[in-house]
Amino acid sequence: MLSLFEWIQSIGFLAAIRESAMVYPVIMATHLSCIAMFGGMILMTDMRLLGLGLKRYTVSEVVNALRTPKRVGFIIMVTMGLLLASSEAVKYYHNPFFWAKLSFLACVGIHAFIFRPTVYNDTAEIDKLPALPSRAKAAAVLSLVIWTGVLTMGRLIGYYEGDKTQQKAQVQLSHVAENRPR
Repeated sequence: MLSLFEWIQSIGFLAAIRESAMVYPVIMATHLSCIAMFGGMILMTDMRLLGLGLKRYTVSEVVNALRTPKRVGFIIMVTMGLLLASSEAVKYYHNPFFWAKLSFLACVGIHAFIFRPTVYNDTAEIDKLPALPSRAKAAAVLSLVIWTGVLTMGRLIGYYEGDKTQQKAQVQLSHVAENRPR
């Protein structure tokens, strides 16, 4: 699988992104900005589903008002994340926090599969109830836990320095190769 990551990273435009003094930082800034905006909208939705915020609005009003901006933000955020990860695929391949983040993102998909039909697409029924149902609260709590995991693992990606022993060996091998008579 490492060879696949090496091949991905070597694709021309991805190598150009990685080596650019401006493009990579702009993509990173866009990714982080979308995370902030998307995260804020997720937080507002979850707080409403828990009955802890935006109480003057119905669940339907909050969910429906934020649905399109959340989708757009998610698409941009994921696209920028894919560009970042693909441009440094080998580095990410060895990073356990990257794999943990992908696992949390898989949990996002499972969460959506489970709760979309019974909570997010059924908000009119939730609004008719005298109290918020436990399924809506469970969806909100799990959403907060999963997205906190995504954000935490994403942040930790940048702090992973890898296996120091392996890095030393690679540096030594490169020095041997450079000093070898030709």
